[in-house]
Amino acid sequence: MSVSRRAFAASVGGALVALGVGQAPARAASATRRAAAPAGAAPKVSAGGDLGPNVIVFDPSTANIQGTLDDIFHKQESAQFGTGRYAFFFKPGTYNGLNAQLGFYTSIAGLGKNPDDTLINGDVTVDAGWFNGNATQNFWRSAENLALVPVSGTDRWAVAQAAPFRRMHVKGGLNLAPNGYGWASGGYIADSKIDGSVGPYSQQQWYTRESSVGGWVNGVWNMTFSGVEGAPAQSFPNPPYTTLNTTPVSREKPYLYLNGADYAVFVPDKRTNARGVTWSGGSTPGTSLPLSQFYVVKPGATAATINQALSQGLHLLFTPGVYHVDQSINVTRANTVVLGLGYATLVPDNGVTALKVADVDGVRLAGLLIDAGTTNSTSLLEIGPAGASASHSANPTSLQDVFFRIGGAGPGKATTALVVNSNDTIIDHTWIWRADHGSGVGWDTNRCDYGMKVNGRNVLATGLFVEHFNKYDVWWSGENGRTIFFQNEKAYDAPNQAAIQNGSVRGYAAYKVDDAVNTHEAWGVGSYCNYTADSSIIQDHGFEVPNKSGVKFHDVLVVSLGGMGQYAHVINNTGSATSGTSTVPSNVVSFP
Repeated sequence: MSVSRRAFAASVGGALVALGVGQAPARAASATRRAAAPAGAAPKVSAGGDLGPNVIVFDPSTANIQGTLDDIFHKQESAQFGTGRYAFFFKPGTYNGLNAQLGFYTSIAGLGKNPDDTLINGDVTVDAGWFNGNATQNFWRSAENLALVPVSGTDRWAVAQAAPFRRMHVKGGLNLAPNGYGWASGGYIADSKIDGSVGPYSQQQWYTRESSVGGWVNGVWNMTFSGVEGAPAQSFPNPPYTTLNTTPVSREKPYLYLNGADYAVFVPDKRTNARGVTWSGGSTPGTSLPLSQFYVVKPGATAATINQALSQGLHLLFTPGVYHVDQSINVTRANTVVLGLGYATLVPDNGVTALKVADVDGVRLAGLLIDAGTTNSTSLLEIGPAGASASHSANPTSLQDVFFRIGGAGPGKATTALVVNSNDTIIDHTWIWRADHGSGVGWDTNRCDYGMKVNGRNVLATGLFVEHFNKYDVWWSGENGRTIFFQNEKAYDAPNQAAIQNGSVRGYAAYKVDDAVNTHEAWGVGSYCNYTADSSIIQDHGFEVPNKSGVKFHDVLVVSLGGMGQYAHVINNTGSATSGTSTVPSNVVSFP
């Protein structure tokens, strides 16, 4: 693969780069912040400002927009583990004849308050020509807050994990498979309206939340919907549709937009028992925060400076780049927003935890990729300290499009990627990935025992993708947890049966509910095995849970990919074994 490691400087093809759009000079967010620093204290961190070198802003009069889009795509098309990070933003208005092809670490978004404020008569395209028509590695790219009128009548969004499609209005259909209908393994849609039908075709699994679709063409293994108008009726396993009428609790991702001439970040309100898009009756309910209340983090910023900005009461807006942090970024103030653009990436050095959130109300984390460093970290992200006990039901902390990677871009290690100790946390779309390919990959080279540990009560996960960990991919110990959609692959590189022996149990479950838990519920969950190092490995089950009436699983499946290893059961000792070389799932509709 060709890997672009060049930073995007100044301007490309006539595009406007990092425009300050009417911004006044950087100013503090309050009189307190304007006060002079005491003698001996670190100087105050400036708030607001421009958006850094890799944010590219267009308006309808910008020359050669297509040339700029094509230039970045050619750099990023196959740069799976490169360091380039880019965000395209379109000011409100109409844009004609564009095809925005998106490569790795590239985001595209409108700057309107609502998706229909920014209309592209054209396409936002993800295809798989770079990988011979196979879309299973089309990771780390996103589209948000735009309206499209596709040239052919159908837009193509052939993606795999970590590629959200949010707040989009497609005035036509949406095709989720690559040209030629090769392999595909996605994916996630939220708060979007697709006027025509959505065709997943070869997509193995997909989760759609609080949206509106004109139809849904087919399903392969696991198509899950919650709060989606026009979704197919519940019918798992044939067709494999898991359909919930509403999502019990949700809150949409914060997003950058233009409030008049100035940048602001809009923070949507929490919803309960939600259905349909937030913007169907007008603007999304929520709060607007001016950029003057944010420290705009740019490449080269240190963890110390970032923490100082937080201590001043500022929010964080990470511009596209890779940020090494030699101390934990500590979010201690309620309602703090930490928003990344263009797959801004945090890398912990010296074994620190990259990001820690105190046990406070309403923190929003969104749009970040956290990469493990070469020295083992106990965790990469911690929500609440151990023993956190406060209730946050009225105003929970939320994680949205926060992704994790151990290895792939180079050697990396951690014990657990994500630890959730705070009660009532919402985990909305995450891909927690111990790399199975790339650089620095091996059973012990990029070791990470656990993908996610949940200790808090009343935690909800919507769109949970966790793959390839050395032990449990998910270990849930908090009461009253809920998951809507789970996709998993067990570690490909387990060297033999003994390496994954778990006491008397063959293999660590993909999803373990702790024996002490009394209440837990999950819908639309699947685990796949592909033991390429030793195809004789037997996994006793994909899911391991206590046999209690309050622990309920709906629409559960396991699959052996090409006969590389097998499952003996689906959940505990329930469900038939996979067998032979077929990729036909073994299903359990309801447990117990």
